[in-house]
Amino acid sequence: MRLLKRLTMAGLLAGFGVGALADNPISSYHYLADPGAAADDTYFYVITDSDDPAASNANGYNIKALYGFRTKDMKNWTDFGIIYDARKVDGIGDIWASGIAVNPNDHRLYIVFPDGGGGGVGLIGADSIAGPWTNPVSGNKKLINNWGGGLADCDGIGWCFDPAIFFDDDGTGYFTFGGGSSNSRPANDNNNNIFNIYKFNKDMKGFDVSSKTNLKIGGPKAMEASYIHKYKGNYYLSYSTADLRIAYGMSKNPMGPYEYKGIFMGNPNINGQNINANNNNHHGIAEFKGHWYVAYHDRRIANGYDGLEKIPADDGKPNPVPAFHRSVSVDEFFYNNDGTMKSLTFTKEGPKQIENFDPYDWYPALTSSKQKGIRSRSNWAPGKVAEHLLLPLSTKESWIRVSGVDFGTAATGFVVQAASAADGNKIEIHSGSATGTLAGTCTLKNTGNKNTFAENSCEVTGLKGIVDEIFLVFKGSQDSTMAIKAWGFEGSGTTPPTPQVPYDSVAVKLPAKIEAEKYDIPGTGRGGDVDSYSDNDSENQGDAKFREDLGVDIVEGGTGMAIGYTASGEWLEYTVEVPEDGDYAIKASASTGMESASFCFLADGKAIGDTITVPQTGEDWSVYKEFDGGKAKLTKGTHVIRLVITGDNVNVDWFSLGDVEKVGLKPALMFQAKAPSTYRVYSVSGKLMGTVDLAGKKAGEALQSAGFTKGVYMLKSIDGRKTFMTSVAR
Repeated sequence: MRLLKRLTMAGLLAGFGVGALADNPISSYHYLADPGAAADDTYFYVITDSDDPAASNANGYNIKALYGFRTKDMKNWTDFGIIYDARKVDGIGDIWASGIAVNPNDHRLYIVFPDGGGGGVGLIGADSIAGPWTNPVSGNKKLINNWGGGLADCDGIGWCFDPAIFFDDDGTGYFTFGGGSSNSRPANDNNNNIFNIYKFNKDMKGFDVSSKTNLKIGGPKAMEASYIHKYKGNYYLSYSTADLRIAYGMSKNPMGPYEYKGIFMGNPNINGQNINANNNNHHGIAEFKGHWYVAYHDRRIANGYDGLEKIPADDGKPNPVPAFHRSVSVDEFFYNNDGTMKSLTFTKEGPKQIENFDPYDWYPALTSSKQKGIRSRSNWAPGKVAEHLLLPLSTKESWIRVSGVDFGTAATGFVVQAASAADGNKIEIHSGSATGTLAGTCTLKNTGNKNTFAENSCEVTGLKGIVDEIFLVFKGSQDSTMAIKAWGFEGSGTTPPTPQVPYDSVAVKLPAKIEAEKYDIPGTGRGGDVDSYSDNDSENQGDAKFREDLGVDIVEGGTGMAIGYTASGEWLEYTVEVPEDGDYAIKASASTGMESASFCFLADGKAIGDTITVPQTGEDWSVYKEFDGGKAKLTKGTHVIRLVITGDNVNVDWFSLGDVEKVGLKPALMFQAKAPSTYRVYSVSGKLMGTVDLAGKKAGEALQSAGFTKGVYMLKSIDGRKTFMTSVAR
């Protein structure tokens, strides 16, 4: 798992280059729509849904996934790709316009999303815009569901969708939803009653059902997209009108009543030319570093407005129907002295850059202010952060641009993590334009395919001070033979990587028994020296509630906690202090519910002791036993011990190096959990497969009797207190 450095911007406002303005839309290689917006002290966030699945001749919406973006400077955006995909989450249909907000209580991001075209509203939360996103609601329920299974129903609203989320200054959270018109909840000019608002519980595990309030408002006939924000003590309810504009009202209370004030956004147009195919709109509003911004969608790419490259539809055909192939743009807006909102001016340039770009960080590949001749791909699975890749069309004009870059004294090198399935693929670094002054060329190593990545580096010259525009230009003899994952510059402004450190800050002095879950704290930056573990997914799937911000799966068991859900090739590192040269006996406490599993140890990259093979200790991984691992020949000094999983599905509680009895440490106690009776059964990918009753039966036998076929399954007790993996042998 590669971590991103968090650096202070080298440049200040006074150092900006001339003419450093962004171009709308924020992404020219996606068809995106229905944005929501939020901000914290560091980033401005935009989430969108996607029209990418829609065919060229689509006559309706085909919306399946949410995408996530963030920026520090309102100019250069990082695209994290798919952050939530309804096609891979049980119980969700399509996923349309959603809302996002930062909770000031726990500093997490939360998204409210619609289940399909009106089926209900769900909630997910994450520590980062990239995810992984999980449902915090008790019982894994939806907030609202038309057909049962939610905490409340749609309350007669015609279209049960387009939710938004808002947190007040005191941390109180609210969500709204609604649209359409029904006999009981009509939408009419000067009499709209199609939105509801509820108040969240502080723990975000549900909401106060009794807090339900109808958000009635005057103004033009409403259609959808209720949105609440706050400015100088006033609350604003904005919504999409049936005549395709954005109207708003004001109140002194987030739950209303709201007094209609006027139209905030007309249908998007520039210099009298409509850029939205005269179609629907949606908006997200947030304040960031003293400025107010609105994200909205238009149809400028599909219309080829202002010379924009028209992107083919998902079926590869050019000139897609604009109505169902939208783009997302961002502009700054302003208030009048009385707090009313000034009408938004739509621009080609987008907001002004508010900070210089730091080139010496390590960036996801799709970090840019403008793009041409590229595509992207997300590999998303539940519980994981998607791997999002830049795919150049390298036989054509293919580049990304980064703007307002502060190189300080000078850049000396460029590093890129990339896969290449052909010889001769390269990235040229130009300043000023895609054909401007050449600063350097990185020829990519041929990794044999687009799924194997390598770091490539090259020298650069002439990049110093503030450079208005840098272009990474992709060149090759064939399209679709490169996949770019991340990049960054090196030079005078480079912050050296921070190495990993021991869990308790001081190396463990041998002899010692080391708890497996107390692996080293990872460092920051790029390079192998910063990583203290390698896990096949980015989420801690364990139930131990320990070190949840990192990707190692920690479970309850053994002497208290253990590492679990392991897969061959995963590893963890521990820094130890060896007092004198000698042979140090290796022991370990482990369990498995499989026929066998295994792990071994390395010291500073070299094998030590014997591979420990663990036969089945019990069907549900709850029985831990001690195993000998031979002896490690170690020299005096500090060493990094790596625990490597060599056979899938072993839980490791602890390991010891040296005779721990001599220093008064006791070996681990055996742990046997009392298993509940009824369990939910999940596939290894996290899909719910059904339930099983284990009363009086071994787990594998119970699954087999219940009709489950050969394979590995995860079982989770109905009360949520016990989770383990088991297998069916047939």
